[in-house]
Amino acid sequence: MSPTESNRLDGMADASTVPLLRNSSDLDTRSKQPPKSSFQARARLYWLAGVLCCGALLFGYDSGLIGGVLTFQSFHFDFRFGAYGPRSATTVSAIAVGTQQIGALIGCFAIWPINNLYGRRKAIGVCSIVFCIGVVLELLNFHLLPIFYIGRVIAGFGVGGSSSVIPIYLSEMAPKEIRGEMGSCFQFMFTIGIFISYWIDYAVGFMPPQTAQWQIPVALQLVPGGLMGFGVLTLHESVRWLVSNGDIDGARQSLEWIRAVPDDQDHETLLADEMADIRHGIEEEQAAKEGFSFTELLEWSNAHRILLAVGIFLAQQSTGATAMAYFGPQFFALIVGPGDKTFLLTGIFGFIKVVSCGLFIVVLSDRFGRRRLLFTGAALMAISMFTTAALVRASHLGHPSVHPSATKILTIALIYFTIIVFNLSWGPLPWPYVSEIFPTRIRESGVACGVGSQWLFNLIWSSATPYLLAEIGGWGTFCLFGGMCLGVCLFVIFALKETVNKTLEEINSMF
Repeated sequence: MSPTESNRLDGMADASTVPLLRNSSDLDTRSKQPPKSSFQARARLYWLAGVLCCGALLFGYDSGLIGGVLTFQSFHFDFRFGAYGPRSATTVSAIAVGTQQIGALIGCFAIWPINNLYGRRKAIGVCSIVFCIGVVLELLNFHLLPIFYIGRVIAGFGVGGSSSVIPIYLSEMAPKEIRGEMGSCFQFMFTIGIFISYWIDYAVGFMPPQTAQWQIPVALQLVPGGLMGFGVLTLHESVRWLVSNGDIDGARQSLEWIRAVPDDQDHETLLADEMADIRHGIEEEQAAKEGFSFTELLEWSNAHRILLAVGIFLAQQSTGATAMAYFGPQFFALIVGPGDKTFLLTGIFGFIKVVSCGLFIVVLSDRFGRRRLLFTGAALMAISMFTTAALVRASHLGHPSVHPSATKILTIALIYFTIIVFNLSWGPLPWPYVSEIFPTRIRESGVACGVGSQWLFNLIWSSATPYLLAEIGGWGTFCLFGGMCLGVCLFVIFALKETVNKTLEEINSMF
């Protein structure tokens, strides 16, 4: 999701910076430090990032809002389930979340023909249109859940497709000096989207239980979806995509636009050098992929990498943190009972996600080994999950009270601690890890397998969580996630290889 694809493209983007020395004058040119970006260049880059990060915002918002909407009595009444119809709230919750995941899983693969044949801008535009169509279907109040489900699937197409294309577009247009920051921007805006959705759900919870109560948070998805669609019309096509498709003049115009190159000889020379580097990098990548066959993925060294990519995303989803993000109000209701407090606690949960994500970007990213952070994260989450389960089991939680008990406060604090640990380890780290273990020749196929598995396991756990809460209760669900975290610790010890601060050749030698 995400951040994923920006890392996937780093290999290509880094290759594109290999010097292409055409004559001796180039040596002199390359020895100069490039001038600082002009205000206009920075403004255009920030505008591009702002437009594209609307995709990350809608991704996060769409993921976070549904848990709250599913608890509104107005939603239950309009769609005739729970106390107002034959369908159980558990079944509707599982399907409503799962249908979006199905759409996203299909969308992240279905968008690739458009992305490769027609370019990044058109692909993002299609994702925006499809997403908005899905949201409109979700808003129709015909008292028919199948129409709402269809809308969730279609919106999922747009979410999955945009989450695949946007990080690529960002990484291909950003200068190499800040490419990592652009990838982090996508991840950060995703958590901002979740944060906003939680507080919107909290705010509309005070409205009368009428149709508008659930339609407002659903309709607000159209804001980032529409901004992304209209905003992309103001952008230029990816330079690297244009070069790959033989449009050198168009690529130069796009590069001139995003770099805002002044009309002088020095800057023209630097622009020509960057264009030459991009062409050289793309030629090297195409040469590395020449003659590729999918049967190569079955060779053990490649299959080993794919199994690790699938395994690390299975581990990520099995920690339980994603399930808590989708069904935050339901988890907090286990502790404080149903009511407005669950939305308030979920809103704080979203704020903590944002802060911890920012902390990872600023403090931890690339400063410690992947295995160390992943093992520590899984171990701490296991301890927290088991402790939470014990408190839920031993105490009479889940009943509203004027004065919260110390046990309730401690249980809530443990849930917040779990999500902090997740966002400092298993939340962000699987994405760069998967992009790092694949060589250029199979990177695109390998990362696609990993990303597809992420959506698949997301679907499985998000669909299963309502049934787990209903059948084995809160303490049993926390125990299950605690046990899974212990299994994840073993996976890190016996399966994962360290990749941080290693060259591609060093990583290849480990397989």
